[in-house]
Amino acid sequence: MKVAPSILSADFGNLARDVEEICNGGCDLVHVDVMDGHFVPNLTIGPVVVSSVAKAATKPLDIHLMVENNTFFVELFAPLKPEYISFHIEEEKHPHRLIQKIKSYGIKAAIVLNPHTPPESIEFLLEDLDMVLLMSVNPGFGGQSFIESVIPKAKRLKALRDRINPNCLIEVDGGVSDQNVHTLKEAGVDVVVAGSYVFKQEDRAQAIKSLQV
Repeated sequence: MKVAPSILSADFGNLARDVEEICNGGCDLVHVDVMDGHFVPNLTIGPVVVSSVAKAATKPLDIHLMVENNTFFVELFAPLKPEYISFHIEEEKHPHRLIQKIKSYGIKAAIVLNPHTPPESIEFLLEDLDMVLLMSVNPGFGGQSFIESVIPKAKRLKALRDRINPNCLIEVDGGVSDQNVHTLKEAGVDVVVAGSYVFKQEDRAQAIKSLQV
């Protein structure tokens, strides 16, 4: 299991320190939540802060857009050369076009599904995707409880993925801990995002290791 700690739960007064700590602690990706206050009722960080995160990180960035104007934000963050940029299918009128735009920058493209969105909604996009992110909380805020229905949803997505594009990774974000990571792995999940679980523990390297099952 790959682990992508979410900096949403980091100490923003000591952001570079926290990013360096999780990278040195063995994380696989650094998950960056970008919220615009419109698609979700929260406002987080822009390119200046993400640029600082990129400088401090020795692991690739996984940028998760929770925004209304996806194309604008893709163009904003593409120069930072993250490993992944993910966008919500619920907010994009032309997802195939946006996937190709992300890939044109040499960045891997991912789509995010909110808790209510069925995996079948992206069946005809899967062949072009590098990753699908399943939300196991309602997007917008850290520290929420895990929504159990993501488990059968991940299994359905895995069946689709295995048939159409076996190289596409499945990621889950929200309420992930050592209590549910084994169940997620059994459901076919490849990457977990963990914010509160990692950053609220004194030994963050151990927290990361406990998720790498």
